[in-house]
Order: sequence, then structure tokens, then C-alpha cells
Amino acid sequence: MNSKLKKEVGIIRSFNRYYTNVLGLLDQHILESDFTLSEVRVLHEIEKTEDCTSKKLAEILCMDSGYLSRILKQFQKYGLIEKRQSPEDGRSQFLYLTQNGQEKMDALNTRSDEQIYNLIQPLSEESQAKLVLNMASIENVLTEGKNIKPEDITIRHTIKPGDAGYITYMHGWIYKHEYNYTTAFEGYVAQSFFEFLLNYNANRDRLWIAEHNCEIIGCIGIVGRGDRAQLRWFLLHPNYRGLGLGKRLLNESLDFCREKGYKAVYLDTTQDLEKAIGMYTKAGFGKVGEKENHTWADHLMELEFEIKLEKPE
Repeated sequence: MNSKLKKEVGIIRSFNRYYTNVLGLLDQHILESDFTLSEVRVLHEIEKTEDCTSKKLAEILCMDSGYLSRILKQFQKYGLIEKRQSPEDGRSQFLYLTQNGQEKMDALNTRSDEQIYNLIQPLSEESQAKLVLNMASIENVLTEGKNIKPEDITIRHTIKPGDAGYITYMHGWIYKHEYNYTTAFEGYVAQSFFEFLLNYNANRDRLWIAEHNCEIIGCIGIVGRGDRAQLRWFLLHPNYRGLGLGKRLLNESLDFCREKGYKAVYLDTTQDLEKAIGMYTKAGFGKVGEKENHTWADHLMELEFEIKLEKPE
């Protein structure tokens, strides 16, 4: 293990020890209840998991099936859970909380909420937001976005201080990581936002910003250029691709252009952005020009696409 990785491991272990102690996870019983941490996790998953089976529980909790079976038998004995036969498959049995079990979980959830409230209540609103954002980021990074739900993503088009700077930063690290672009590309994006913010007109321009847990994870922009509009800054964080968000942003931007009466929309891209080009062509864009660009990377070809628009009925 190299020194850098060893240091990172040490920081993570230190945080784990701290937060475990804060929540009292080493106590024999959790939240002043009669349950252990493992038992509370089982009850929680039965409460929130649709069509919950013992097999599904074992997979979700990464728990030994024999150990889980003993917990479930104990819960049945004390009337906390019940099993019901699946109407579609008589061999499957779904797990549900009984009324007694639900009352126990309601009490545990209330105590847990109070515990977290007491933890964050002394903090400033800014610190609270930062804490929640960082915790959500930990989960997103470790799961590579697998637990993200599209309905939890919001899109706004009000521009807040810091938006342009953060989106410029996103362009810099994503294009460096995925296409090995130089910092000259980040400078190009920064310059484009400088011009956009100086000349911004809500009647002809718009910037859509996608957020998840108050963190910017994608964007697209429209800049009015006479009777044509330029599409710019179309970007998604890698963890949020494949959710239909890119298509949604593109469609909203084109709908805006039709509403404003633009006759056409054009954009500049490069030949290595194959997935984006696929989305553009599927939406009706066609290539109208190309030129070499060696500023951001070697052997780069800059492409211009355009789509003619019809006025909405």
C-alpha cells in the first residue's frame, strides 16, 4: 500500500471510529431499545422493502442467511413480523411488520430522528447543508450512483452565485479525466461563462441546472444569437448518466428555443464525444461544418451541428 493510499485509509478509519461513537453503534442495544444494531437494520429493511423476502434481506444487508433466519424466528415469536404467501408464487413468502412491529419501528424512527436533530441543531444552516451534501456524496461515490432515483433529481433555471464557477470546474475535471483535455479547455469554458453572465437576458438565454441533494450534477445552456440559438455547456456527472437526464435537459432546451421563436439551434462539439453526438443526431441535429482544433488536445476535430426549428402550434 503506497503512502498516499495508506493516509486515505487512516482518515476513513478515523471517521468511522468517530461516527460510530457519536451514534452509539457499539452499545449493546440501539437507541435505548431492546434491539441490537443488526436487528434494527432487519426491521428497517422489512418496513421499507417492497415484496420483502428473507433472500432479498440477506442480499441487501450482506448478512449470513443462518444468522438472519434466527433473527426472523425471534421476531415472529414476539409478534413483530408475519409471513404472507405471494399471490403470484406460492413458494415465496413476503415479510411484513405486524402492528406491534410497526409501533416498535415508529418509536425507533422517532428516537433516531431526535438523535440526528440534536446532532445537527447547534450547527449553522450552511454547516448543516454541507454535512448533508458530503454524506450524500459518500454514498454516491461508493455505490457509483447505483442508488440514485431520477425523481430525486431537480432542474432549475435560476442562476445563483457560484453556479458558473462550479460548472466550469466540472468541465475541467470531467474533460481531463475522460478525454485528457488541457486546462486551456477550462479557460475556454470560463471565458464563455464570463460573456454569458455579462450579457444574460432571460428573454433569450437560459441555463438549466440539474441538482441531486443540493449538488450540481448536470447542466445545459441556450444563448441567443439573433434568430438562432447556441446550445452550450451540455454536461452530466458520470454517476448520473443512463437515467434519461441528458435527454430531458436536451428536450427542455429545444422546447425553450421553439417557444422563443428561434429558427435554428447550433452547437459546437468534438469528434470524441460520441455519445453526445448520438443524442444530437437522434434529436434531429445534422453536421454542418468541421475544423481542426489542437488547443485542447492533439488530433482534435471540432464539429458544428445545427437543427432547424418549427414554431410550436
